[in-house]
Amino acid sequence: MRWVLHVDMDQFLAAVEILRNPDLAGKPVIVGGRGDPTERAVVSTASYEARVFGVRSGMPLRIAKRKAPDAVFLPVDFPVYEAASATVMQTLRDVPGAVVQVLGWDEAFVGIDTDDPRPVADDVRARVLEATDLHCSIGIGDTLVRAKNATDLGKPRGVFTLTRDNWLEVMGDRPTKDLWGVGPRTSARLAEHDISTVRELAAAPVDLLTGEFGPNTGLHVHRLGTGEGTAVVDDTPWVPRAHGRETTYQHDLTTPAEISDAVRALAVQVVDDIRKEGRACLRVHLKVRFAPFFTFNRSRKLKEPTYDVDLIAETALDLLAALEDDRAIRLLGVRAEMVAPEGGY
Repeated sequence: MRWVLHVDMDQFLAAVEILRNPDLAGKPVIVGGRGDPTERAVVSTASYEARVFGVRSGMPLRIAKRKAPDAVFLPVDFPVYEAASATVMQTLRDVPGAVVQVLGWDEAFVGIDTDDPRPVADDVRARVLEATDLHCSIGIGDTLVRAKNATDLGKPRGVFTLTRDNWLEVMGDRPTKDLWGVGPRTSARLAEHDISTVRELAAAPVDLLTGEFGPNTGLHVHRLGTGEGTAVVDDTPWVPRAHGRETTYQHDLTTPAEISDAVRALAVQVVDDIRKEGRACLRVHLKVRFAPFFTFNRSRKLKEPTYDVDLIAETALDLLAALEDDRAIRLLGVRAEMVAPEGGY
């Protein structure tokens, strides 16, 4: 039988930092930004000891400092984490018969044909630990959805199985927001239809969901509630559609000159990224966050593909001007959507 394992590294960035400095073991460790909680940045990963205080990924560092004043704050060190991730993923690929679909630095789906997936999961955990000195948790499922949801139930350092037979028994009474792929907005929209639990979502009329979310998304949301879906793990190499850069500024941008300089600096970085791909920019995306925390996203298709930094920067500035908003800016992002590769995606 075809089984899906979802391998998720435990507190990955914090765990890597603890390996580098064993004195951090057992302490609340928070990784984010430049490691300075007085600066504008967010938590990338918090150790389990820090999570006890309510610290979570995506939380502003200053709030994390307020919740865990004695925590150790560390800067994000991309090259070190990328190297550790590469070792993890290669270890998964070396498992006999495994098909590996990488989801990010610290997680991947592993497809495997076996009558009993639990010994395979235990073997994978042991292999990863031996190769990296890092622990992982594994969700086992008969679909990608069930495997992904099972992982959190096995954390930390554990294995949990979700199948058609126990899906509603385990997940039925949980809120819909606990499902992989159901965020706060989707959960709130479901609640407007008196759908608050996984069981209620699984039993909801498909017509109601397609009416609320559209034909494709409605069916997708329903499948998330039932746990049904594909068990096919796709190891096709991921090809990016775009490259983007964004910066949260330690001091708000207020003058046209500093805003223009900031946009151009981002455009230079983005063009360098897409040149490495060998695919020119076809559409420019702008992200702007005005103080204190109002975020807007806009985009514009170009007349023809380009690597022209000035044109990309000017397009982003035009998108910003069209917002007609003169509030101070705390974050800017520029993203270049590239032409498709030969043969498409």
